[in-house]
Amino acid sequence: MDVSLASWLVIAVAFAFANLPFVNENVLGFIPVEPARNGKHAKYFAVRLLELIVLYFVVGALAHALESRIGNAFPQTWEFYAITACLFLVLAFPGFVLRYLRKRHG
Repeated sequence: MDVSLASWLVIAVAFAFANLPFVNENVLGFIPVEPARNGKHAKYFAVRLLELIVLYFVVGALAHALESRIGNAFPQTWEFYAITACLFLVLAFPGFVLRYLRKRHG
């Protein structure tokens, strides 16, 4: 696998995993959760945020594995993790809009 394909694979997986908490009712895609009732979305938002953090580290592990397979994995500092965490949150924006900001008609 070349560098370009690995990079696009990580970006595609990051986009999918960043939106996963917001497009379904299950935690990590397969653990069922009771839907929010009576406007009690704060608890479920916290669960989705924790899920987002876990998925960020899963994507990071995939990226590190692909980088190690292609060549030497470079050591990263806190700046790298701050930037990639912000990028992961930006990638999650479409799912967040669909879940919390879109008006529901009917």
